[in-house]
Formats: sequence, structure tokens, C-alpha cells
Amino acid sequence: MTAHKPYTDLTDLEKIQSQWNKISGLFSREEWSAAIVRVATAAEIAANFAIRNEFKSKSEFNKEFIDSLLIWANGIAGKIDRLLIPLAKREKHYKTIVELKKVSDQINKMRNAIAHQGQFCDEEETKTAIQKSRKFIETLVRIYEPNFALKDKKR
Repeated sequence: MTAHKPYTDLTDLEKIQSQWNKISGLFSREEWSAAIVRVATAAEIAANFAIRNEFKSKSEFNKEFIDSLLIWANGIAGKIDRLLIPLAKREKHYKTIVELKKVSDQINKMRNAIAHQGQFCDEEETKTAIQKSRKFIETLVRIYEPNFALKDKKR
């Protein structure tokens, strides 16, 4: 029997994949709204990964301080607007990140409708959210890890 690493000990990339693995099960059980919340969580962790990489290349801030900024930024919108876009301002990937903000806004809008208004979603909305989240995650993470790809679980 193999022991799994506790979730808190996973890297951001491992956490993204762990979230992505959960989506397959939720989707197969037709838990559409829960799957959308999960894809939004995976996207937010991808933003964390990007922010950590930007800070690593530009500063010597310690992990605890960066983690406190991630909490302060509060959600994917705050992380993109308050941290990632300003950090990437003079980088060659700045334009890509600004474009990805539009995608993250769409994902976040769906997630917030579920989490804050109790909205239910259907299969098509869920497929759209999964597709948008995959695009967001893979495009963002590949800025820092060019060979990154989400692995889909077999259904």
C-alpha cells in the first residue's frame, strides 16, 4: 500500500493536479456545480504558482511573507489584479497574463454564482468551465514550466 503525501505537503503543481483529478469524479457523478468550484480552485492554485515564481525571480521574500500576500489578495481576482499583473508588468509574458485575466474572470463569475448565490449548473456549463480552466491553468503554468500539462483521469 502506498502512502499519500498530506495535501498540505504537496507542491502547487501537485495540488493543481489533485484538484483536477477530483473534477473527473464529480463530473461522472453529475455534480456539476461542485466540479465548477473545483476547477476554479485549481485555477486559483495556478495563480499562486505563478505569483510564487514571479516573487522568486524578483525578490528574496520568504515563503511565509508571500503566503500572507496570497491570503491578503483574497481569491483569484485579487491575486491576478493585486499581485500577478503588477509583478509581471515589465515581463515578456505580461500580455499573456492580462489576456488570461479575462478567462479567470469568467471562471470566477461561475464559481461565485455557485458559492454566493446558490446557483446550480448543468453539464454544458460545466464543460465550458472545465475547458476555460484548462486553458487558464496550462497557459499560465507553462510560462514557468514549459512542459506542464494537466493529466485527465480515465473515466
